[in-house]
Amino acid sequence: MRDVDIALCLAVDASSSVDHDEFGLMMGGLAEAFRDPAVAGAAAGGARGAAAVAVLLWSGPGAQAVVVPWMLVADAEGAAALAEAVDAAPRLVPPGATALGEGLTAALRLLAEFSADAAREVVDVSGDGAGNAGIPSAPVRDAAVAAGVVINALAVVNEEPDLAAHYAAQVIGGPGAFVMECRDYADFVEAIRRKLVRELRGALTA
Repeated sequence: MRDVDIALCLAVDASSSVDHDEFGLMMGGLAEAFRDPAVAGAAAGGARGAAAVAVLLWSGPGAQAVVVPWMLVADAEGAAALAEAVDAAPRLVPPGATALGEGLTAALRLLAEFSADAAREVVDVSGDGAGNAGIPSAPVRDAAVAAGVVINALAVVNEEPDLAAHYAAQVIGGPGAFVMECRDYADFVEAIRRKLVRELRGALTA
């Protein structure tokens, strides 16, 4: 793996509130986003010309799994390969509670294992519920920010209308951190595309 502008961990909620169809829409939306030329261009548009992306699934306490290891996105071919890997990723974690703090901890551990240098380290949380088990997310967020990691979030608000506010208060952090929301999983494709472009383009100013 070469040095990159951004190491981006996509931390995807796979708890019991995300049913089989919703999980398919979410992972399919991620894959479709990386097939978009704007996303591929943003990934390769920084000073180092590349991004590294990995996908982590999380649900209840102790239930986290890396389903796409670190992959390099430096051109359309790399973005397409990542999209195929996301499409093929199995749901390796059992449905369960929403241990958001533990999901963030696993995401930070994955970033620490990245084998090259990244100008920016970002965790991208996608989910439809506030944490309800395991360690709280705010202290993990604070530790991440102290270590220079940015955490952004995409709230699917079909079940919890106030989720974006919860993410803003308890999850996101770091320079330029933001939360976006979408009404339901049908809107996820466009929302995650816009979110990824915004995150990846941040590397241009790193």
